[in-house]
Parts: sequence; structure tokens; C-alpha cells
Amino acid sequence: MLYIGIDLGTSAVKLLLMDENGDILNVVSKDYPLFYPKPGWSEQNPVDWYSQSIAGLKELIKDADKSRIAGISFGGQMHGLVILDENDDVIRPAILWNDGRTGAECDYLNEEIGRDKLSAYTANIAFAGFTAPKILWVKNNEPENFKRIKKIMLPKDYLAYRLTGVHSTDVSDASGMLLLDVKARKWSQEMCDICDIRVDMLPKLYESYEVTGTVKAEIAAELGLPQSVKVAAGAGDNAAAAVGTGTVGDGMCNISLGTSGTVFISSKVFGVDKYNALHAFAHADGCYHLMGCMLSAAAANTWWLEGIIGADDYDGAQKQIENLGENPVFFLPYLMGERSPHNNPDARGTFIGMTMDTSKTDMYQAVLEGVSFGLRDSFEVAKSLGVNVSRTKLCGGGAKSALWRRLIANIFNIKVDILASEEGPALGAAMLAAVACGAFADVEEAAAKIVKVTETIEPVPEIAAKYEERYRQFTSIYPAVEPVFETLK
Repeated sequence: MLYIGIDLGTSAVKLLLMDENGDILNVVSKDYPLFYPKPGWSEQNPVDWYSQSIAGLKELIKDADKSRIAGISFGGQMHGLVILDENDDVIRPAILWNDGRTGAECDYLNEEIGRDKLSAYTANIAFAGFTAPKILWVKNNEPENFKRIKKIMLPKDYLAYRLTGVHSTDVSDASGMLLLDVKARKWSQEMCDICDIRVDMLPKLYESYEVTGTVKAEIAAELGLPQSVKVAAGAGDNAAAAVGTGTVGDGMCNISLGTSGTVFISSKVFGVDKYNALHAFAHADGCYHLMGCMLSAAAANTWWLEGIIGADDYDGAQKQIENLGENPVFFLPYLMGERSPHNNPDARGTFIGMTMDTSKTDMYQAVLEGVSFGLRDSFEVAKSLGVNVSRTKLCGGGAKSALWRRLIANIFNIKVDILASEEGPALGAAMLAAVACGAFADVEEAAAKIVKVTETIEPVPEIAAKYEERYRQFTSIYPAVEPVFETLK
């Protein structure tokens, strides 16, 4: 049988066709516009998601045996607010994960309602990107739109609704709304009361691998699909990507070096760190995960090479970096503020340790090391909860760099596994569809049979020891300069 994974991203929808062996038969991507109506705002039209997804589906399966297509599932950009009226029409453009308009609402939630209460209700605190602050923003700034709300959805779930007619979401994506009691895997009545909404305005909750419905007859006819095609709930993009990298079960880790960076650790046990430095979310495998997100990872690499020194030869620049663990220059990689573990939108990129003989190679090395150190900050928080991780998968654009692979292995002092195929959330979504259709007993079995490791980079004890000392120095820099960031607004 064949399975379709749909990754609803911020700039494009990526669609993937996979067979029961995990072989990828076709991949299609379709772009759609992103709107910035005011500084700091980021919006999209959900109807664009649907139209481009349908166009992508037609292209994806045009040469396939459509009678063999059994299931569809999703990965998707998290936290976005999609609001529908009584006719299930979109009320206003979706407010996206990277929209920064909710500062006042986050302050209200964190300071007046209180971080302790939020953590007790949802296992998390308010971040500007989360959904609940966006709901409050609409209430405070667009009261007429707020009064029209009948359903509140996440981006990928709007697409699933259009395909099935079912208002659904999954617990991994719902974890990022600040409306879910993550430990109990149910909606928080307390948070609904705080946001002045009813629980019935929220979609029905499913596990990521559960069937929510089948493709509507008219859409199946348009696409040439059997009416029996099942639709599974899917997952938030990071959880779907974790499935696609085999980061499921207990104590597995995936580090992503994309535009932003993440440390994703799966766990069969629910846990929350005392400062809420990491996100504590439900996972797509039926268990839980901890996740640290930094806003500038591979983006910092691009900023330095292309924006600052005007170079485009990434490999050539990295080949000049030789003395690992001996660079006296440090870089705080907070070019867009920072999320985990500092939760400080005012944090800024900072070089320190330069002298008259500092070279641009030293500074470039500091950028790559700074991102790696920043990701290790989240890793250390997870370790403080008793999580024991001895190896990690590595994905994202930065994972293609042999140098960065070595840096992660030695700075974290763990083994780094490189995957045979990296198709991100789209692959994870197709795997969830396969589980929903009974091709695998569970998500762990799917990952064990489909995900393949081609190379493992091991830390070098001498280099890891040098980086241990450097990391301790790095951790002293942010507390020293944090008071200055507030004055730079």
C-alpha cells in the first residue's frame, strides 16, 4: 500500500508518497505567500494552504497506482491561530508561530495569571508564538472577530478539516497552544476560562496515529482516490520530524540545525523542569517529549558568511577551521532574541574574547560553536531531569556540514548518527498514516523498520575535554551581559 505525508510549512507545503517499505516514491513542494501587514506580524491565508495542497496532491500521485493509496497524515507549522465562524469559514488570516504581536498578552499570562499556574495547567508558560496569547490578542484588538469564533484550529488541522469535514487535532500539536493539560492529554478548562472560550470551540483530540476520518467523497473523486482513504491526525512539525528520524520511545534525541535549532528528547515519562526552560509536550508516539528551541541556528551561519563577510563558499570557509576546542572567541547566537532556555526576546548576538590577532576564521568558528553551545544549554536542562542520552540523530541543513557534525559530537560529548534519508515532517507524517492503516503495530515499530543510519560520528576524548571547559566559560557570558540587553531596546 501507499501512504501520503503532508508537511504544511511556513513557506510551502511539502507532500511525500511512501510505500509500505518506507521507500519514497515522489516528493512535491508548493509555495504560498506569507504576509507581514505590520512590523512583527506574520500571517497567511488558510485557503492558500488548501488550494496548494490539492494542487500538490494531484502532482504527487499522477503516476501512482491510486487504488493502492491507503492513508494520509500531516506534519505542520505549530502554534498558528486559525478561527472559523458558524459556517466554518475563515474569519481572518491565520496568525503564525513567528508572529510577535502578543507581548502584552504574554505578560498578562505570565505575570498576572502567573507562570506557576500556567505550568500547573499546561506544563508550559506563555511564549509570543503560542496560540492562547493570540486568542487573547484577537479578543483585545478585534472584538467583533472574537465574537464570531465557533472553532479554533491549528494550521495543519484546517487542512485535515477541509479533507474530511472533521474538526480534529492531535496532542503533540495541541501541546503548543497553551490550552492543553499535557500530562492528562486533555483540554484545560482553566485555560479556556482564562481565554474566555468554551472547550467545544476546540477540535476533538486524537493521538497522532489515530484515524480521524476518511477523505470526503467529492475530494476523493477529484483526486481519483478510493473513498476508503483514511486520514490520521498527524503531528506538529517537530514531533513529525522526530518520527521521521526515529526519535521515539524512551531517551532518544534529535538535534535539528535548521534555520532555527531544536533539541528534541523523547521520553515515556512526563517531566517538567522547574523553570519551564524547555517545552514539555505530548509526543506523536503516544508518550512525551522535551524540546528546546533556539531561534537562530543555521540562520546564524548564513548571517555571518553571506551577510557580514560576503562569502558564499561554505565548505571553503569551514575547511579553514582546524583547532577545535582552542578558539578564544565566543559568540552568543541570539540574533533574533532567544527562546530556550532563556526566554528572552531582548537577547542579542554578542562576540567576546577578541584581540588584535583575532581572524575572521576565529569569529566564524565562534558562530558555529556558539550555536552548538546554545543548543547544549537545552540538553543540560533535560539532563537535570534525569534524562540520560548517549547519542543523537542530527538533521537540518547544518547537518550536511562535516565540521558541524564534529562540533556537536564533541561539544555534547555524545555519538551523532546521520540518516540515510532526511525528509523531515513529511516522512514522519507518512509513517503516522501507515501506522493508522495498520501497516505497523505502533510508531516505534515503524521507526525501527524505516529509519536507517548511514554514519556515526564519535566524540574525540581530548577535544571533548577542551570543549567541556569552553562550554563552562560560555555559560558565564549570558548572565554577565543580560542586564545590558534590556538597555538596547
